[in-house]
Amino acid sequence: MSDARDIPKALARGVARALAQLGFASLVEVPLADGRRADLMALGPDGALVIVEVKSSVADFRADRKWPEYRAWCDKLYFAVPEAFPLELIPLECGLIRADGFGAAFLREPQDHKLVPARRRAVTLRFARLAAARLYRINDPGAFDLEAGF
Repeated sequence: MSDARDIPKALARGVARALAQLGFASLVEVPLADGRRADLMALGPDGALVIVEVKSSVADFRADRKWPEYRAWCDKLYFAVPEAFPLELIPLECGLIRADGFGAAFLREPQDHKLVPARRRAVTLRFARLAAARLYRINDPGAFDLEAGF
């Protein structure tokens, strides 16, 4: 990781790999209906929705206080941090993942806060449409950007 901007991408990649081993499909930089953007969102085989906030440094963590608002869009909220990050900074109600560019370890499970059915349907549909739009863009790079509507 030669550039500080590469660290969050590497952490997200490691988390996505670990989630994939658990049967989750992940997307990075997911726009939410309230205008916020989740660093990583994953959809589990049972329909569980997970958001992972990636924090590359203590300064990054301290500068971002919007994380409680992500709970409205997921069943579980995690923080993913690199090896040197002081774990005691992560709120106890949130899950904790130690990650690098190659994988991740789940150190603590978060408190569950199940989505109501209507919100679950809306978030799942948005997730699926975003994934399809990104795949479409890969398969036809010169075509209309469907993702712009999210």
